[in-house]
Amino acid sequence: MTDTSAPFRTPPVSRRPGERALSGLGLAAPAEDPADSSPHAFPDCGAWRTEVPSVEGPEALFVVLTESARLDVPVHRVSQGSGVWMLSDAEITEMTEACDAHAIELCLFTGPRGTWDTGGSTRSASGGAGLRARGHDALAGCVEDALRATELGVRCLLVADEGVLWTLHRLREQGLLPADTTFKVSALIGPVNPASVAVYERLGADSVNVPSDLTPAHFTEIRRVSGVPLDLYIEAPDDLGGYVRMYEAAELIRRAAPLYLKFGLSRAPGIYPYGAHLRDVALDTARERVRRGRLVLDLLARHDADGGMSPLGSRLPGTLNRFSLKD
Repeated sequence: MTDTSAPFRTPPVSRRPGERALSGLGLAAPAEDPADSSPHAFPDCGAWRTEVPSVEGPEALFVVLTESARLDVPVHRVSQGSGVWMLSDAEITEMTEACDAHAIELCLFTGPRGTWDTGGSTRSASGGAGLRARGHDALAGCVEDALRATELGVRCLLVADEGVLWTLHRLREQGLLPADTTFKVSALIGPVNPASVAVYERLGADSVNVPSDLTPAHFTEIRRVSGVPLDLYIEAPDDLGGYVRMYEAAELIRRAAPLYLKFGLSRAPGIYPYGAHLRDVALDTARERVRRGRLVLDLLARHDADGGMSPLGSRLPGTLNRFSLKD
């Protein structure tokens, strides 16, 4: 079982995979450089939290809650990818109440975005503007989703556009969105260098989903300029590369803390935007994501790297750097 005790004490140095056997053959890995370790942590002093993505409605959430209890997988956050607008008020309320009962943060995606809009550029070879909100109406839709979701008790919103993020952050500062609302930058527009991560933090991001193919050195570079929590698929969906980085989890925590470990699933059909026609695959993949999470946690435990998890129920990111609202 993963240790959830607080306060966090620095865990012992983790054991690298195959270290003893390889050392005996003269194939030991280079010594770790302490300077590569992240100096940052969550405000509860934890180094990592967990997230189950693609939880598209109450039924999928029930599967996640059931499987996480059965397999002893601690869950700090569940996120949804189809959007607030694809859920009824009753469904959102059911999800918020269930998450509140289990001290889990619920994160819902905001508004219309490029891949579902009328513009064809997102399907061109260049990818066009990607998932960004096209025009005033799409921006307004994202704001409407944010207002509606927070009125129904949602306290974490996924965004895929810099303008939407800055707008929602200003609304939060003005009190039009609850002060404890957090904003999570989508994996599909994630930044890939230290300067861009710092920009998203200053625009109002409370966690930033970086692309799943960043190297450990990239994370060290990011941590030299920003302490914003990062979200990373330990196993990525195929449309994000399909990477499976379970054996790297301990090193990624060391380099990138504070870090959300996202339990994605490769070789699985896409389910966005979700509807009843995709029910079976949504429930099956939700179940398997939790099992994949158990595998990651087992690896961390075997390598003496499972210490440092944030207490369950933790959700806030701590003090972050922001652009001045007067600028």
